[in-house]
Amino acid sequence: MASASTGTVPIRRALLAVDDKRDLAEFARALAARGVELWATTGTRKALAEAGVVSSPVEELTGIADWFGGRVKTLHPGVLGGVLAPAGPEGEAELARRGLLAFDLVVVNFYPFEERAAARPGDPGLVEAIDIGGVTLARAAAKNHARVAAVTDRSEYPALAAELEREGGKLSAATRKALAHRTFERVHAYDRRIAQELAESPAGTSFPAHLELHRDSVKMRYGENPHQSAERYEARGSGTGALEPLPLRVLKGASLSYTNLLDLDTALSIVAEFPTPTAAVVKHATPVGVASGVTPAEAVRRALATDPVARYGCVIALNRPFEAEAVAELHGVFVDLLAAPAVDPAALAGVERRPKLKVVEAAPPRMDRPRWEGRTALGRLLLQEYDTRQLRPDEMRLVTTHQASPEERCALDFGWRVVRHARSNAVVLAKGSATVGIGSGQPSRVKAVEMAIEVAGARAEGAVLASDAFFPFADGIEAAGKGGVKAILQPGGSVRDPEVIAAAERFGIAMYFTGWRIFRH
Repeated sequence: MASASTGTVPIRRALLAVDDKRDLAEFARALAARGVELWATTGTRKALAEAGVVSSPVEELTGIADWFGGRVKTLHPGVLGGVLAPAGPEGEAELARRGLLAFDLVVVNFYPFEERAAARPGDPGLVEAIDIGGVTLARAAAKNHARVAAVTDRSEYPALAAELEREGGKLSAATRKALAHRTFERVHAYDRRIAQELAESPAGTSFPAHLELHRDSVKMRYGENPHQSAERYEARGSGTGALEPLPLRVLKGASLSYTNLLDLDTALSIVAEFPTPTAAVVKHATPVGVASGVTPAEAVRRALATDPVARYGCVIALNRPFEAEAVAELHGVFVDLLAAPAVDPAALAGVERRPKLKVVEAAPPRMDRPRWEGRTALGRLLLQEYDTRQLRPDEMRLVTTHQASPEERCALDFGWRVVRHARSNAVVLAKGSATVGIGSGQPSRVKAVEMAIEVAGARAEGAVLASDAFFPFADGIEAAGKGGVKAILQPGGSVRDPEVIAAAERFGIAMYFTGWRIFRH
């Protein structure tokens, strides 16, 4: 047995105990070819024998077969002593005194609890998929990485075989430490998934009892600005409503930046609101144009028409496949990123000459599934339920003598679905199923109205207005009335509601209160 101070250790004896037996025979042959003595548990030994690889039975070291239906196989000093014995003369002497064999390599993977839990959540029988012996062996080998190499992932087999060949049957200290690190990460993830299955969220909440952040393997170009670095993390929750990753596949262009992802999240969340073909044009994580259409191409054309200035360098998302017919609608428009649940090959070929355009396949989130979003403040992560509450027709309470037409009521509902995704203070002007002006991110509501009116221009005449919060003063209503707005939907609740309603009456505006706001900071 080599000393830890030597840096490398010769691999003379290996213990193999795996549930996933893929690729094992080839790795075992490579070990045997170097004269490594192989020992294996019953199932693993049988699989090796069928592949023509000879190994010795672990039962010879333990004196027991599989106890309690296989629950106890390797939990025995005859095995664990050979894995945990420390490097150096004292460890060697105790091994000899106790008649134990030292293992230099432990190859183990676990019962597939994650897969079975995903297929049968809540099944009491999942307890039998919880690995104990394998996890114990892995932890023991990883702890003793000064002289033992712990292997828990079959993807590591080729590199280890290559290093053994290159280094004359030895593994370096750096390799053993890296293997130990990956082993403890694997054990942690495995135990965490079991804990998630057993956990219950606190009474009265659907928030996860525990939340973990795992760095994504996809490298981000930069943060909000090129001089800021950034990384992407996947959130994993335990208890009910565990977070799920959003499928995303880049088909064309560079990797996505920090701001790309923020814009994309907003754009996909908007188009998820609508059952018909809809396109959302987003800049700086706020909508600058949204429209529905009979076809995706029509939706793109109408959405882009909202603000020909602000759309420069935009992100566009669709809730339908991006087809070749829609390519022509992008003519003369600088689009930074385009996303759709699927992209037709002809459409992808049609935008190939746009060198800076990034194209991704990404499906809009499902509105019927729980979602969370987080931000940081004062060194803390703030997690909130994503706003998916839908406006019911009976929640639109008329507060003026003027009433909106059925078409205007539909436009109000459309505007409400859009304004909830704009940065507060925000208002949306809409006609039919398309926006004509959006004012967002303003310090006062009247400024938001004035911005939306300015963007809409002549199109404001006859439009409807949706506001994410109440009007604190009548000035916003007066600005809307002068612009030609015919109907307003807002939460209400201001102490000056009587003045606001009176202003709407003077301009002949139909006004409805919802009773609840939709701020987005």
